[in-house]
Amino acid sequence: MDFNTILYGSRDGIAKITVNRPERMNGYNETMVKEIVAAIDLARQDDDVRVLIITGTGRAFCAGGDISGSPDSRSRFHGHPMGHMLEMREGFHQIVLSLHRFDKPVIAAINGAAVAGGLTLALSCDFRIASDQARLGDTALKFALLCDEGGAYLFPRFMGLDRALKMTLLSEVYDAKTALDLGLVTEVVPHGELEARVNDFARRLADGPPLAIRLAKRMMYKQREMTLENALEDAALNVMITNPSEDVKEGTRAFREKRKPAFKGR
Repeated sequence: MDFNTILYGSRDGIAKITVNRPERMNGYNETMVKEIVAAIDLARQDDDVRVLIITGTGRAFCAGGDISGSPDSRSRFHGHPMGHMLEMREGFHQIVLSLHRFDKPVIAAINGAAVAGGLTLALSCDFRIASDQARLGDTALKFALLCDEGGAYLFPRFMGLDRALKMTLLSEVYDAKTALDLGLVTEVVPHGELEARVNDFARRLADGPPLAIRLAKRMMYKQREMTLENALEDAALNVMITNPSEDVKEGTRAFREKRKPAFKGR
């Protein structure tokens, strides 16, 4: 599939989406949204893909929506009476929902600025490994805009309500170390080591038992909204899938034989 605003590829079980509008600090437009959603779907459908990485080119991970006013920043809903709502519901919200439904691990490799919708994109991933040159925050209110991409839901869940309100209402942007302290990123590495660290992290995930990893991820997300009793029942149902699997047998054999297991996802 040909893309104009992103790069996509996969190799050895690891897929990678690179948002590629560096001249706009990787600000998203309608085309980019459609292409990211399509790439996520490609990774979802490809059984050989076990891990997805999302990153950016240039100085930014993603600086949120493209508000340059250029012709390619306008959506097909421009001028529609309900255009602003439709732009979000049929646009960036589809990225957030696609990642929410994606049951393979997703790593955000935060190479630079991740602000407003870019921060929401990062928080929609399972892990966030940031360059020490990255900057993260919410700048929407600088333009009298709202954190309408999903930030109002995600920011308080990672930072706590008071800190999320402070960041958004004061339009604060943090360095990577502060973002780590606030819970916005998983770890921070020197800028020159970002790609190697992310690749190593992804390789470790890809070498794990894919069926069990996907179910474990889904269990943790689902069970945040469950009672303890329902969560335990959910776990009991899921082990009916994993425990009889060939991967469990392979893991047991590898342990006994003191070797690295070769998991197949069966």
